[in-house]
Amino acid sequence: MTHPLSRFNACLPDPRLRLGIDVVQVSRIEASVQRFGDRFVQRVFTAAEIADADQAPALRGQRLAARFAAKEAALKAFGWAPAGVGPRDIEVARSADGGCTLRLHGRAAERLAASGCGDISLSLSHDGDYAVATVVAADLSPGPAPLAAAVPLHE
Repeated sequence: MTHPLSRFNACLPDPRLRLGIDVVQVSRIEASVQRFGDRFVQRVFTAAEIADADQAPALRGQRLAARFAAKEAALKAFGWAPAGVGPRDIEVARSADGGCTLRLHGRAAERLAASGCGDISLSLSHDGDYAVATVVAADLSPGPAPLAAAVPLHE
């Protein structure tokens, strides 16, 4: 007889899959930019992120908020405490296809290399006064076998 939970366990994802998500209020980021100006922007965002946001002035606040959310989502996905990883160590870069990817520098790159994670995916979205980011990464370090074969997300 099959145990009743065996079917449930077959649906569990690989325990080596890491996920981080963050939601940011666009107006909060815009208020920080107004209050602290370039000092805030340059402390949190890389030159490339600022240039990307400045390409569409009407969307600047949304783009900065989405990038801020991506930095927070990456910290959560990798289990990094904010101490030791600066916000500019996690960069959102625009791909040739218009999508966005993560680039890690400095302490973030060092921690990523030590963690065994790879295959990082990033998704950004914004609507009205909210921006959201999701980071998914696979931990490629040796560990326990997954409970079930991975189910493809796309067919």
